Amino acid sequence: MANDPAETLPPEAELALAWCSPEVRVPLRIALELDRRLARIVMRTSEPMLGQMRLAWWRDALAKPVTERPRGDVVLDGIGLHWAGKEPALAAMVDGWEIFVSAPTLGQSEAADFGMGRGAFFAALAPDDAERMAVAGCRWALADAAAAVSDRDEQAALIATGLATTNVTANTYSPLSKDLRGLAVLDALALRALKRGGRPLMEGRSASLAALKAAIFRNGLGIFT
Repeated sequence: MANDPAETLPPEAELALAWCSPEVRVPLRIALELDRRLARIVMRTSEPMLGQMRLAWWRDALAKPVTERPRGDVVLDGIGLHWAGKEPALAAMVDGWEIFVSAPTLGQSEAADFGMGRGAFFAALAPDDAERMAVAGCRWALADAAAAVSDRDEQAALIATGLATTNVTANTYSPLSKDLRGLAVLDALALRALKRGGRPLMEGRSASLAALKAAIFRNGLGIFT
């Protein structure tokens, strides 16, 4: 796995990164690059066991002390620099992606586990608002996957599970820290995509406006009220 280049991120990710403070931007980029790496493993897997082995490489690497990890991989090296001590959130991402490889079918239960695992890094970036951001991360993970899958039943499960995360809590509409505006952008684009039936997050002219509103108000859900 070593010596792989950095990942190309989708437009919504680059837009979100532009709204983040430098302290959040760098670890967020690393997490999103790891997500792209894991997604590519899953997309290229035709034999579940082989896919699980490739994902296990990452899980094992993340469990090792930084000094004992392989060197030369841009993403893994970045994790060592910017995610030291917070690797469990990234290991949860690996576990989430493994569901796509190992589950015989993807229903709403599997979709929920996938979303919470894949998006766990949101909460790690916002420990003061961890519960709320765990839900936002789940919503983003489900919306992004719904736009990518070809199986209609799987897409329906991902969309239904994502929309079920929008139940209002006490602080649902309170502004996030300015440092976290990029996460609000991803959350707003995710909810918009889910409401549009699992379309790509940046599809349509109104995507940029939704992102701008989320960044200004520092809230992904509030712009839809």
